[in-house]
Amino acid sequence: MNSCPPLDLLQTWVTVVELESVSKAAIQLRISQAAVSQQVRSLEEIIGVPLLDRSFRPARPTPAGMRLYQDAGLLIEHASLLIGNARNVMRAKGTIVKIGCVDSFAATIGPQLVKGLSNSSLKITLWSGITPVLDEQMNNRMLDVAITTEGSTKRAGISRQKLFTENYFAVFPKDFALQPVENLIQLSHRLQFIRYSSRSVIGAQIQSYLDNLGVEIERNFEFDATDPLLSLVAAGLGWAIITPLCLWQSRHHLDDVTVIPLNRIRSLGKPCPPLERSFYMLWRKEELQKIPNYVKEIVNEVASRQLTKEISAKLNIEENQLFTFE
Repeated sequence: MNSCPPLDLLQTWVTVVELESVSKAAIQLRISQAAVSQQVRSLEEIIGVPLLDRSFRPARPTPAGMRLYQDAGLLIEHASLLIGNARNVMRAKGTIVKIGCVDSFAATIGPQLVKGLSNSSLKITLWSGITPVLDEQMNNRMLDVAITTEGSTKRAGISRQKLFTENYFAVFPKDFALQPVENLIQLSHRLQFIRYSSRSVIGAQIQSYLDNLGVEIERNFEFDATDPLLSLVAAGLGWAIITPLCLWQSRHHLDDVTVIPLNRIRSLGKPCPPLERSFYMLWRKEELQKIPNYVKEIVNEVASRQLTKEISAKLNIEENQLFTFE
């Protein structure tokens, strides 16, 4: 009788194929590259066929290796389902749901989400953080549901659904005299650009946007969080590119700033193109029954009916310029 390979070896193989690299898989799994290579060889010995064609650089999965990747993903998914079912039995008298959200979501929509789910006899734990950390916590089963932005990865056994998209805006000090036809490069000389750090998804996205426009702006002020960034803008020390949820997260500064659409600023003689970021919900397939549907319904209700109206009224921006809902 053939023995079934251990799940940890199968998970290593799935990671190698998905990342297309033994070295990247080692980083993801937090083990040495030599350990990953040894686990792949052990798997080959157990199965009795080569999984990697090592005549290529980098090595490529053989047809047998690709078939194992497909079947292993299903097996790991079913194993996760077994764990999830067992957890659901333990939660029968009061389901505990651990939800992780990016900071701007947690501070704006998070409270209403907790309130709505609590009315369904659920016990909620809400964490906040940046997308890369939430992705890792989701993969390690520290979270049941994660609300992340476009940086989030798609992994075997984890469902991913877009919730909504928000547009970016430019924010200036209240008394800053914006020229009728403001040029992005000239603007960066008139007023310091205050940015999110590149280690955050939002910072990396804004930097990519500027790179695509061919604009280089000196790095002087960088922040991981919105509040210190917006406090400098409110104090007249610079301008920034920011989203509605981030603005609402630090709305105590809004009376001291001016918010305008990005197309009010020009680059290379044309209005700056739009920039947007999307929010996604991640959860494990078939583990939480109807809870993902509850989350989506509450988020859509809060964001589209309540938050959109409040932000639109405060910033004097049309509602349809703020968000797009699925």
